[in-house]
Amino acid sequence: MRFVIVTGMSGAGKTQAIRNLEDLGYFCIDNLPPTLIPKFAEVCYEARGKIDKIALVMDIRGGEFFHDLFHSLNYLKSENYKYEILFLDASDEVLVKRFKECRRKHPLAPEGRILNGIVEERKRLREVKDNADNIIDTSNFTNMVLREEITRVYGEEGQLETQLMITVLSFGFKYGIPVDSDLVFDVRFLPNPFYIPELKEFSGNDTPVVEYVMGYNETKNFIDKLQDMLNFLIPNYQREGKRQLIVSIGCTGGRHRSVAIANAIYGKLKEDGHKVTIDHRDINEDINKGGKKV
Repeated sequence: MRFVIVTGMSGAGKTQAIRNLEDLGYFCIDNLPPTLIPKFAEVCYEARGKIDKIALVMDIRGGEFFHDLFHSLNYLKSENYKYEILFLDASDEVLVKRFKECRRKHPLAPEGRILNGIVEERKRLREVKDNADNIIDTSNFTNMVLREEITRVYGEEGQLETQLMITVLSFGFKYGIPVDSDLVFDVRFLPNPFYIPELKEFSGNDTPVVEYVMGYNETKNFIDKLQDMLNFLIPNYQREGKRQLIVSIGCTGGRHRSVAIANAIYGKLKEDGHKVTIDHRDINEDINKGGKKV
């Protein structure tokens, strides 16, 4: 089990760090009173591997409870429960700037100068910092850089590259563009199988429609160009910390052309080793509504 205590200066990035750890598969709890650590650790270790990555955020927001931190950590040592402390820090100037930008009050100086609260917080956290296993100074970090550092220290090999989840989604324009789309492509420029009597009742999942749609050079060129675009975009999205990508392919009714092409794009992405799912949102809508134009 990896048991991480996340602490540090207010405004240094603990909230972002815990989000990153959660994305890495950690079971995360924010602002747990330190006095509850021993009992929580016992429950987790008794789970016998069902929970193997845990991150607990503890800081001066806990007030008087925070003083119990070292008592609880000493108990973990005495019971041979392994843990590690991640301390997030930043310069006074950066912390003051961050508090002013978000217009928050410092928890130790709610009515006074932010800097006074920072100075007092450093005094209270000095012992914790001295005992930290990892100290990350976020003064010059963007959220993306912090994510990469958290992944480097607490992730598994290759985990950063596999975080982007891609969904290829077919849809019909007459039922509206999916609101969660990141990229939308219109394939209504292709001949419509709806007007071929022997194809009308099939969908883009069926071989006759697939052969018809893929029989046009325009379809093949479109898929090749879209694949080139995705090959360029996906690594850049990953570097920017994007977690999910929705690629929406639309035709009139979402039953024939968009389905066939979405399946083709899905297959190519899967062959390239991406984490990808396929969803045909409107494939049965026209059947349910009496077989209108698709």
